[in-house]
Amino acid sequence: MGIIAWILIGLFAGLIAKALMPGKDPGGIIITILIGIAGGLLGGWLGKVIFGVDSIDGFFDVSTWIAAIVGSVILLAVYRLVTGNKHHHRHA
Repeated sequence: MGIIAWILIGLFAGLIAKALMPGKDPGGIIITILIGIAGGLLGGWLGKVIFGVDSIDGFFDVSTWIAAIVGSVILLAVYRLVTGNKHHHRHA
């Protein structure tokens, strides 16, 4: 797949991940796309490692989209963990 396909998959996978995990995020559309692209790669890698399948076959393959969305949800959760606690201070 070309870079344009990865950007499109990243955009939609990131948006779907945000829809599945609603809430405020400190990032905008660029962060959403980056999370989606990285999520697609992560999901494809996890599919290969865990299930032994090549889950990133092509733009219109369901396995590509599932891998991208699952990977994006994982990365969005990690992103929220890392960036979510910066503005909260504990009082002892």
